[in-house]
Formats: sequence, structure tokens, C-alpha cells
Amino acid sequence: MIPTALAVLPVFLMIFLGSFLARQAPFDGTFWQGVEKLTYFLLFPALLVGTLAGASLDLGEVLPMALAIVGALLVMAGIAVVLKPFLGMTGPQLGSFLQGTIRMNTYIGLAVAFALYGSDGVSKAAVAVVAIVPLVNVLSVTVLLRHGEREGARRPRLLVELLKNPLILACVIGFAMNISGIGMPPILGPMLEILGRAALALGLLAVGAALDLRAARQGGGLLLASAGLKLLVLPGLTAVGCLLLGVEGATMGVALLFNALPTATSAYILARQLGGDHRLMAAMITGQTALSMLTIPFILGLLT
Repeated sequence: MIPTALAVLPVFLMIFLGSFLARQAPFDGTFWQGVEKLTYFLLFPALLVGTLAGASLDLGEVLPMALAIVGALLVMAGIAVVLKPFLGMTGPQLGSFLQGTIRMNTYIGLAVAFALYGSDGVSKAAVAVVAIVPLVNVLSVTVLLRHGEREGARRPRLLVELLKNPLILACVIGFAMNISGIGMPPILGPMLEILGRAALALGLLAVGAALDLRAARQGGGLLLASAGLKLLVLPGLTAVGCLLLGVEGATMGVALLFNALPTATSAYILARQLGGDHRLMAAMITGQTALSMLTIPFILGLLT
């Protein structure tokens, strides 16, 4: 557990550095919006394409991993919906609560996967991204449209948004280059490698800049419930799936990691657009991110 904690700690120090810098005069909100857009639309896609194009992936190994991840997420989504009357949640609160129990922060996941397992971990993490992103978006949007309180917001075209997602597109391109045998061309490869190096650092700084400490202090019982389900119960369900499907080693570590991640900052935007409780969502994002510094090493050290 201690080696895992030592590998994870620098990742969270970068997040805390981003939170600190966001409160300094030269780094205003416009600056961080630009950093997040650059990371999301260019740097992380470059990292995923470059890693997957040259990766040695065993489908017999990563497909059971993806099934374990998806199965655990579906069970957790059902639990979140069933808990609505027991926790006294309103419709908007349920929409945010669901996101808080199934969404994951890709930036943290890729950084920790690289710190623990190197390039092989990033390639397996890309498979996890492909498995998770479409599913959690479908589940989140469905519940928010059903239970949220929207005020004239445009109904999102879910399929179009998924097809435009730069992380999914990058994974598809990387897989295609890998399977076709093209690999990474001589000039393009080194360029993507340089861009990929910047992705992890800037992505983590942007995560820190988006944290809202004031909201976290007002999260209350729903924040604690979401954190317990997302950071402890969901990876536990994933571990059961991995054991049943014969997933082990670093592959199991990546599966547990991605289902043990705090919820993503993009959940806040979706909650605002579709009538979720955006204040609760901000509290969950910040609270889970802080707590995951302790729970991720615990989960990986205990179950891998």
C-alpha cells in the first residue's frame, strides 16, 4: 500500500498546486478555461493516440476488464436510483447524485495509471475510457432528462455528442492504427509523444483549478453517501467482477483504479445544462477529489 501511495501522491500534489495557482492574480478563470480546452481537445487525445498506436494489447485480457467495469457501473447506477426515497432526494439531486456515483475523472485516471503501470497502464486505461465514457453519458443524461428541472435548455443530441467526444475519437484512431499494423509514423509519433508529456501535467493542474472548497463544506450527507459509493463500493463491485472474469495483475489494477476515481468536473456542466443540483455536484467533485487521495491507495493496495 505504501509504494502505491508514494506513486499516487505526486499526482495529487499537482492537483493541489493547480488549486493554489487558481487563486493567484495572473491565473484567472479565462486562463484555466483555455488550459482545460487545450488538454481536452488536443493533449489528451494525442496521448491516447500515441499510446494505443504502438501498444501491445491482448483482447482476451482487456475485454474481460471492460466487462467488469461496465457491470459494476450498471449495478451502481441501479443502487443510486433505488436510494432516492431513502435519502430523501429531489429529482435534481438524484441527477447529480447519479453522476457522483458513476462518472470518473479521466485526467486523474490516466496520470495514476501511468505512475503505477507506465505506458502499458495508459493503453489499458484507454480501453477503460472507451468502456466508461459512452455508458456514463447515456445513464447520466437519461436520469437528468427524466428527473432534472430544466429551464428552456436545449435537449442534447446524445449520439452526436458521443461521436464528437475527442477522447473516444482518439481511442478509435489509436486502435485503428494499432490493428491495421500502421503503427506510429516516424515524424508524427515523436510529436504526439511531446504533446502527451504535457497532457498529464496540465490536466492535473486544471483539475485543481476547478475545485470549489466552499461548496464541499456545504455538501452534507449526500456528499458523504456519494463518496462512499463511488470511492469504496464501486471499486469493490469491480473487484468481484474481475475475480469472476479472471482479470488480474495490472489489468485488474486499471479496472479498480478507473472505478475508484472521483467524479469528473464535466459533471457540473451537465448538471447545470439539464437541471441537476449543480451546487451539490460542485460539492461532490471537490469532496471526492480530496478523499480519493486516501481511498485510491487503500483500494489498490488492498485488492491488487
